[in-house]
Amino acid sequence: MKTVVGCLLNFRSAWEAAEPAMHLAPHFKPPRNPVLYLKPANTWRSSGEDIVLPAGVDEVEVGATLGVVLGRSCARVREADALAFIAGFRTVNDVTVPHATILRPPIKQKCRDSFCPMGPVVPTSQVGSPDRLALRAYLNGELRLSEDTGNLIRPVARLLAEVTDFMTLEAGDVLLVGVPAGLPRARAGDRVAVEIDGVGRVENTIRSEGGTP
Repeated sequence: MKTVVGCLLNFRSAWEAAEPAMHLAPHFKPPRNPVLYLKPANTWRSSGEDIVLPAGVDEVEVGATLGVVLGRSCARVREADALAFIAGFRTVNDVTVPHATILRPPIKQKCRDSFCPMGPVVPTSQVGSPDRLALRAYLNGELRLSEDTGNLIRPVARLLAEVTDFMTLEAGDVLLVGVPAGLPRARAGDRVAVEIDGVGRVENTIRSEGGTP
């Protein structure tokens, strides 16, 4: 894995929550293309490892999302062919510092150390359609979010086609399909989990920076 690319505003609920602000300065209109950001290697963690709450940050959003894992190099792929380039899927917690800015890559809010716990890769043959998957987020064992990838504005094949129209993704790279609105917020000491039917569960504890692992 070399790159993890995320997409903003791809769940209908997230788009609808942000849509009024899209018509204000500095953009004055909704985006026509995917709004992307990166989750660099310093963010990558596995289930069971701590998520570190940076100094000065009181809480983070639990970003339940599906990770699409590429099986081979993918550039300018057609939507009709896109699913053939996928090797599997991962359950991902796209952890984010809460913020009000939209339509700009939230690098400072998304790229902190430990802010991208990911589950193991599950082959496509074991998952079925990526556009009909239920995903859930839990806070201290309590269900706090329930969504479905059927509510994506850009389904997986279309998103992959639009992203690779200008950007090559390599084998092992991960494309995050987006997070819905209403993400639960967690603080130091909380136990958070993201679960996707057929793909798995990733669970981590939040601790303060400098706290005992």
